[in-house]
Amino acid sequence: MANEELDYQACDACGVSAEMGFIIKEGDDVAEVEITGQGKAILEAELQRYLALAAEVNANYLYEVSPIEDDSESLHARLRFECSAEKLIFELKSRSLAR
Repeated sequence: MANEELDYQACDACGVSAEMGFIIKEGDDVAEVEITGQGKAILEAELQRYLALAAEVNANYLYEVSPIEDDSESLHARLRFECSAEKLIFELKSRSLAR
């Protein structure tokens, strides 16, 4: 077997150079979302936007959310998808939701 030197070319859009295997890792199927806002109602409404997006990617996702009090200013959610690619798709699509 010969050793081959790999020549990665940087992406014109972002300047990143990597193999896809380094970006999509097996078992990396949990996306973490941090939402900030003033009060429970706003946080829950924003969470629903993320959950709707997750359902578009795969309706079989699971999630858990940190406890939300009436005066909370942030919440942390973890969304588990069936595979790493779905997590990556969700993260890319959710960029439009982040403010």
